[in-house]
Amino acid sequence: MDTLTSLRVFCSVAELKSFTAAAHRLGLSSAMASKHVMHLENRLGTRLLNRTSRHVSMTETGMLYFNQVRQMLDGLDEVEAVASNATVIPRGTLKLSAPVWIANILVARMIADYHQLYPDVRFDMDLSGRIVNLVDEGFDLALRATAPERLDPNLIARPLTEVVFNLVASPAYLSRAGNPSELADLNGHSLLLYSGMNPTGSVTLPAPNGPEMVDFRPVLQTENETILYLAALEGMGLVFLPLWMTQTDLAEGRLVVVLPEVIKFRSTLHAVYPSRRYLSAKVRTFIDFLASRKDLST
Repeated sequence: MDTLTSLRVFCSVAELKSFTAAAHRLGLSSAMASKHVMHLENRLGTRLLNRTSRHVSMTETGMLYFNQVRQMLDGLDEVEAVASNATVIPRGTLKLSAPVWIANILVARMIADYHQLYPDVRFDMDLSGRIVNLVDEGFDLALRATAPERLDPNLIARPLTEVVFNLVASPAYLSRAGNPSELADLNGHSLLLYSGMNPTGSVTLPAPNGPEMVDFRPVLQTENETILYLAALEGMGLVFLPLWMTQTDLAEGRLVVVLPEVIKFRSTLHAVYPSRRYLSAKVRTFIDFLASRKDLST
């Protein structure tokens, strides 16, 4: 039995979580797809997939094997295309990690536009906000908004654009708690706090005469920017959020920027990926696509 074919079958079953769907994709019978996976398991002497009558999932070993094999097959497809002078068409699953706030209409529109160009690329997105291990967990790419010195030096990071973060609140909250006219007025205001910030609510902010410390009153703390955003809309307090996440609400008056001339943070959004000699077509074209989008600089 051809081991290379068995590897392709295994990866398809793992991605689709179905022998039937994988067999249909590859033009095989379900029985033959099962035989190919069994061939690999016998060759390796370990189980790669857990199977029930309704569900297929990877074992821990299967997950490690899949992460390595999928990258190898992507590279092999591109090498073969180059050798035959064929156009390398991006295809396969693009496994992407990004912050929670990336889940907004601007980014959704860009992903849809990319899919129109390259319909053979499927997205598998982790928007949990955690810092994933790209290599060990089999991610192709991460989008991270941070200073370059805070990125893993073992990874390649390409700057894409700057993301503006504002201090915002609902008109209802400002009407109730007061609309600050200077930094000192922020002391004691309710703050919806991202978990990476100082849990006491003390924040150093830029000021005309140098940085000033402001002591907010934390009323909600979480790693999830979505609940912070929703709580701000409900008038619970002030919150630091990216413009990408709030621009529609700001334009329509549901949120207001507080002290816009004083408080404005900028962070560089990077495309981060493992250092490899050959970058797959799906990763390369997606990064180039993001870099070319002018609306990312909004």
